[in-house]
Amino acid sequence: MPQLPEPDLAYLQKVLLEMLAIPSPTGFTDTIVRYVAERLEEIGIPFEMTRRGTIRGTLKGQQSSPDRAVSAHLDTIGAIVRTLQDNGRLGLAPIGCWSSRFAEGSRVSLFTETGVLRGSVLPLLASGHAFNTEVDQLPISWDHIELRLDAYSSTRADCESLGIAVGDFVAFDPLPEFTESGHISARHLDDKAGVAALLAALKAIVESGAEPAIDCHPLFTITEEVGSGAAAALPWDVSEFVGIDIAPVAAGQQSSEHTVSVAMHDSGGPYDYHLSRHLLRLAGEREIPVRRDLFRYYHSDAQSAVTAGHDIRTALLAFGCDATHGYERTHIDSLAALSRLLGAYLLSPPVFASDAQPAQGSLERFSHQLEHDAQMESETRVPAVDSLLGQRDQDA
Repeated sequence: MPQLPEPDLAYLQKVLLEMLAIPSPTGFTDTIVRYVAERLEEIGIPFEMTRRGTIRGTLKGQQSSPDRAVSAHLDTIGAIVRTLQDNGRLGLAPIGCWSSRFAEGSRVSLFTETGVLRGSVLPLLASGHAFNTEVDQLPISWDHIELRLDAYSSTRADCESLGIAVGDFVAFDPLPEFTESGHISARHLDDKAGVAALLAALKAIVESGAEPAIDCHPLFTITEEVGSGAAAALPWDVSEFVGIDIAPVAAGQQSSEHTVSVAMHDSGGPYDYHLSRHLLRLAGEREIPVRRDLFRYYHSDAQSAVTAGHDIRTALLAFGCDATHGYERTHIDSLAALSRLLGAYLLSPPVFASDAQPAQGSLERFSHQLEHDAQMESETRVPAVDSLLGQRDQDA
């Protein structure tokens, strides 16, 4: 087995910290796109960009087809100005799917057409000294929080004089902390930690001089949090697509902050049987700590690509993270495992070389999920169809 290039974890943490400092709620991603494009240039991976900013790179392999893609998203959850209120504060609507409970108390940046204003997101009843226990009875919803600006603003007219308008973007401070224990806490690890792991894997491969078996296309999408993600990101003849995202560590889940997860199923249904097990085999061969998990309230770039009509095998790799879409925490163990498994996958042969062409009029090249004889053993346990039909006639 050829030696696997090891990711530079200092580089991984450096680019993660730098990306966390760049606000990038969905729809406000130009700066983070420029940052990641510059990192690809440094690594030496050619790329192109779509009109809106999805980055499509190419890591050349020994053959061009069937090729594969791996995708991580640059956009994060955030908020947008919904109303300018008579009290000089702002009503907000969420960008992406997340609870206002995680927004309360946050420091934020508001981006107007002319500049940046700072502020805090607060519940409508924000003073314990004024409202006492009424504070605890306030419902949890985006209708029950508001943005207090750090500027003179006590009327709607004040907001307008500051250049604020409906539709202005609001980015939530990441508050990153990297501890000696290896834990990494911050908002927006979803999916900037995944992006960092992918960049580290690409850097390790290029610096090692290893040549992939087939062309690989790293993708960096900008609308995953609102569902469209990789829908229009695949101009090539891609047969395998691996999404990179966050694995919730919570009661009822199997994921861990110290392993990489292979998701077997999410809200869009099961991932590809063969590609998912290919990733699991690679993890076993390379002694990479891995878990299998299901994500019930979750979608990914891979799902958006299939929904858009691409005939591709899809799988999902994810780093383990506590408190997803809140104040998130992962561990360098999980990011290292993710980056190593990405490297192993990018250098592995295609799951099915025959996927380069559809199976036309023949089953010879079509896949088996189990060996035929083993799968057909169930036939001996089921009464023959003729017997079932005969029994039905007798009952009638």
